[in-house]
Amino acid sequence: MLLRVSSEDSRQRIDKFVSEKTGITRSQVQKLIETHHILVNGNPVKTNYKIKENDEINVSVPEKESEALVPENIPIDIIYKDDWLVVVNKPPDMVVYPSLGHAKGTLMNAICFHIRKLANVGAPLRPGVVHRLDKDTSGIMVIATSDDAYYSLVEQFKKRTINRSYTALVHGSLKQDKGHINLKVGRSETDRKKMSTRTRRGKEAQTSWEVIERFKNATLIRARLATGRTHQIRVHFASIGHPVLGDRTYGRKTFIEINKKRFLLPRQMLHAELLGFTHPITGEYMEFSRPVPEDMKEAIRVLRENVSSI
Repeated sequence: MLLRVSSEDSRQRIDKFVSEKTGITRSQVQKLIETHHILVNGNPVKTNYKIKENDEINVSVPEKESEALVPENIPIDIIYKDDWLVVVNKPPDMVVYPSLGHAKGTLMNAICFHIRKLANVGAPLRPGVVHRLDKDTSGIMVIATSDDAYYSLVEQFKKRTINRSYTALVHGSLKQDKGHINLKVGRSETDRKKMSTRTRRGKEAQTSWEVIERFKNATLIRARLATGRTHQIRVHFASIGHPVLGDRTYGRKTFIEINKKRFLLPRQMLHAELLGFTHPITGEYMEFSRPVPEDMKEAIRVLRENVSSI
């Protein structure tokens, strides 16, 4: 579908304009823009782009994906499973469940193959998903395979009795050995794809941290969450001037430079290393952990090498 902007329509936000002209909901238009299914003069734009007279807007709506979770034989690291839940170590570069632009290859597609019985809550595309990790964040997740387990785990997250610990490489040298960030986090008022600590509608967000190791212009830290806001660790550390290395949304510190050579960081260096909770049925406290994956190990090795060369 091709739309041409008249002088009367110019200066509007593109998401508002396309929604009014096509009848597609504004939120769906924003998703189409983010996944480059809407182009202006052949180029991708942001959702807040102000259209201009004679702009040519090409709208391509992909065919609706089947509302069924398709099992895929994708190898995943299943740490623990029983009749009520499964604990997995999500690799980086994997979306948790299908959505626009990510119809297959997700963690839930893999779990659906390896774990035949899943919860009904959240079906069809995210059955039993009580929390999630960003596509480029690796680490431990728990997924309920029964409805009773789902409601119990949701309540534990709500009451903040879940024990969560993350390992991260952040830019710069943190002066203290440990600290606490207490800044509200909410949707950015200037870029709806981002979260921010500078918003009027922020919710309470608390992150405690401690230094594990210091490098030249980088620090390896352990962060613990008291709350679980979207992008919380990434937003909190960016807000204090120490963004997570490799974070292309909040930091843009995407490489390590050693002897005038650049070591590219493929993603944000953030790993959910530990998850502890009370088993929904047995009442037993359970705790699971996994070390950082190979890409973070390599970044740490490069940083150590940089320190030793000084």
